[in-house]
Amino acid sequence: MHEDKLIKRIEQGDASAANELLQTYYQEILRYCIWHAPDYSLAEDAAQETFLKALRYFDHYDHRGKFKAFLYRIAANTCIDMARKKSSTEFSLDNAEAFVLVDKEIEGVESDLTLHQLVKCLSQEAQEIVLLRFEHDLTIREIGLVMELPLRTVQSKLRSALKILKKELQEGGLK
Repeated sequence: MHEDKLIKRIEQGDASAANELLQTYYQEILRYCIWHAPDYSLAEDAAQETFLKALRYFDHYDHRGKFKAFLYRIAANTCIDMARKKSSTEFSLDNAEAFVLVDKEIEGVESDLTLHQLVKCLSQEAQEIVLLRFEHDLTIREIGLVMELPLRTVQSKLRSALKILKKELQEGGLK
């Protein structure tokens, strides 16, 4: 796997490998941070801080194919820290231009906005699980690592959230 080779090179002190790893995951982490930040510039700051922390604490990371989950956990904590420092506002469609800057494909932007609008009816925890699963394509196991929840709990909460979303869609709940 390409990621394994990059991590091995980083462990050997190869700075260009760290840059390659950043390029590999930057857009994903930025999109994740956009959901949690009140504006695009704070999302960029959170994404950059995520990678700085990942490199700073790289010595503590034990690579077993879970680097993506490791990054998302750092991003989640970074976004929480930033929200504490600056009063956070909820995502609104006013922030939609941030998605255009990240993803030039209009269909992708529309589907992101639809997903974000739809999940608003869920609890914060359920929103996080649904977004990590369907917007960021994390596995159930990776979501468990990111959110520090047991695998069965993630499965159960995802199932419950999907039932709620299905009901909302059937009732025309998307406004």
